[in-house]
Amino acid sequence: MRSPERTSHEEARVAETLKKGSRVTGAARDKLAADLKKKYDSGASIRALAEETGRSYGFVHRMLSESGVTLRGRGGATRGKKATAAG
Repeated sequence: MRSPERTSHEEARVAETLKKGSRVTGAARDKLAADLKKKYDSGASIRALAEETGRSYGFVHRMLSESGVTLRGRGGATRGKKATAAG
């Protein structure tokens, strides 16, 4: 469950006004995009933002891209060529 510190009043208001699957247009879309951008720039993951807003990963990704956000890499181990001791 979420701790009260993480969920602000405004976050709850935005999440409850945007029903899952409903179309988001106009000023509401601009507001949501700005909120997502601010939170993503603060370190929140796309998955965390999707869960918080009740939207899909793809929706949040698209909103961030439309907002001009430079998306972070996936992190973790990368698959590169392994160095071998004997050639």
